[in-house]
Parts: sequence; structure tokens; C-alpha cells
Amino acid sequence: MSEESTTALVTGANKGIGYAIAAGLGAQGMRVGVGARDDARREEAVEKLRAAGVDAFGVPLDVTDDASVAAAAASLDRLDVLVNNAGVTGGAEQLPTQVAIDTMRAAVEVNVYGVVRVTNAMLPLLRRSAHPRIVNVSSGVGSLARQTSGGDTGPIAAAYSPSKTFLNAVTVQYVKELADTNIKINLACPGFVATDLNGFRGHRTTEQGAATAIRLATLPDDGPTGGYVEDAGTIPW
Repeated sequence: MSEESTTALVTGANKGIGYAIAAGLGAQGMRVGVGARDDARREEAVEKLRAAGVDAFGVPLDVTDDASVAAAAASLDRLDVLVNNAGVTGGAEQLPTQVAIDTMRAAVEVNVYGVVRVTNAMLPLLRRSAHPRIVNVSSGVGSLARQTSGGDTGPIAAAYSPSKTFLNAVTVQYVKELADTNIKINLACPGFVATDLNGFRGHRTTEQGAATAIRLATLPDDGPTGGYVEDAGTIPW
């Protein structure tokens, strides 16, 4: 895929994996929109990216707010790549017998409904692109196969894990609906990355975590769609 004049939008790009994805796409010559709801952090990220040579610009964006998302879409003149990275974990205590319903609702609001809200708002722009790509940042803990395999299935997370399973399922529906278009949509798992969302307990760097999303965002026209992948390959559903 040619990156000449290509415009990307990365949600939750003011820090962590999202910032690393924005930096990686910018390093390949893309014009990158930094989607974030916090004005100060968004502009700080934009300035840092520009200092590194990236053609970056800020996009005020709260994925949980219809008006904010609509305004973000209206502010863009074109869009070729959408990376739905913004997400929340819901906190550390998520035993299903104890987790608050509001905690589960909040995780789904950002991790699933936020992706749907942003994707649908941006689709008119993406449909006009010659090489449109959508990457939804998921997690290996959303894999039902892994959670029931008896192996290392991660912690019990009754809000976060099911929200990523839900995201995976919704993404499959997008793949089916968009099958007759040139839009490629895939799920990327960054792995256990050290970010503030997990108290920096992860063992991977943000650059390592961003690698799969960057690869999927820059797939050639004969590349795959409907994948659920990590660095090591395909993740079982």
C-alpha cells in the first residue's frame, strides 16, 4: 500500500500503545491524527510527534460521546486508515461474583460501543479511500479458545475479557458486511505491554505492542481481512 498522502486516525493516541502506533505510522510517511479527549495531553503528544518528524495533528475525540465523534469525523478532509485503539481495563478486581455492573458497562461502552461509534462515523471517509484499512485493537484474553484451553488464560477479568470477546464478535460482523468493498478490517493483539492501564506490569514495550497494528494498517491490497492476530500469528477465536 502506498503511504503517499495517506491519512490515519488513531484513537487513544496521546499515550501508550496508541502513541506508539501513531509514531510508527508517521514514520512511514502517513499524516496522523491523534485522537484523544484530553486537550492538554493530546496537544503534548502532537508536539512530541512533530518534533520526531511526524506530520501529526490533533483530533478532539471522546469515543463515548456521539457529538464528539461526529465532530471529529466532520473535521477530517480524508481518511485512509482507522486504528480503534482507545480502551479501558475496568480496574483490577473483576471476579464475576463481585464486579460491579457499572464496571462491566463502562468497559463495553469504550471497548465495544466506542469502536462501533467511531467506525460508523468514519466509514463515509474510508469508503472514498483507495486503500482503506481498519484495525481494532483487541487482546488475546478475548479469545474463548485460550480462556478455556487450560493453559495460561490470564487473570479473571469479568469486565475486560468479555468486552474484548464482544469486540471480536462485532468485528466479524463488520467483515461480513464489508466483504464486497475494498475495506480491510482486522483485529490486533498487542500482547502484555507495560502501560499505565496495567500499572506498567507488562513485559513488552509500547513499540513492540504497536507492531502488529502498524502491519495491519499498512497491508497491501492483496492482504488479508477478518484476521485476529498477534506477533506470533493467528489467535484462535
